[in-house]
Amino acid sequence: MRVIIDQKVRRDFSELMILATIIRDLKIVREDPLLESLKDEVAREIRSKYDVESLKYVPSVRAYRDFFWKIGIDPTKSRPAAEALIRRILLGNRLPKINAFVDALNLASVKSGVAIGSFDTDQIVGESITIRYAVKGESFQGIGMDKPITLCGREVVLSDDAGLIAIYPHRDSERTKIIETTRNALLIFCGVPGVGLDMLRGAMNLAVNLIIKFCGGLSMLVEVE
Repeated sequence: MRVIIDQKVRRDFSELMILATIIRDLKIVREDPLLESLKDEVAREIRSKYDVESLKYVPSVRAYRDFFWKIGIDPTKSRPAAEALIRRILLGNRLPKINAFVDALNLASVKSGVAIGSFDTDQIVGESITIRYAVKGESFQGIGMDKPITLCGREVVLSDDAGLIAIYPHRDSERTKIIETTRNALLIFCGVPGVGLDMLRGAMNLAVNLIIKFCGGLSMLVEVE
């Protein structure tokens, strides 16, 4: 498996940095009491660190918002992933309970401020993932969507040999989502201008450690070209 960044995306966003890793031999349970306790602990940390009004001025949040505007997504309507999760906590709500893998990944995103894509590698078609601009009229069905949406062509997307698996760094696809029967997963740590390698490495270390703690498995870096 490899990840390829299209040259047009590279030209338009020369500062774009991406890291990727695969975790194999996962054993994903629906929930773990220790993970639920950790979610509560992290929520307390977040409430002591941020407030709703000033959150949008945090440098990493600002960086993702600026990138969203450039690719045709209104971040006041579709918030970047880490910001949405942090806001959820600040508004007094608990983090979602999906399964131990997704919940651990959400914690890593909240703590690091980095958007992280996750994909069941056994549902990926072909040996490579391409990060490119969408083709106008291309169809995408994200996790939880009742029906596909039609893209305008400004969006940055991830695709395999069968089609789109994500809008970068916004939403992953229904086809490749992580469920309890997933055994092997690809993680994409989504940089944007202003979110560089140090932040991505911190997010990767945090996410891999949390996932292995609660879901087992072995991790291996994936080449990004």
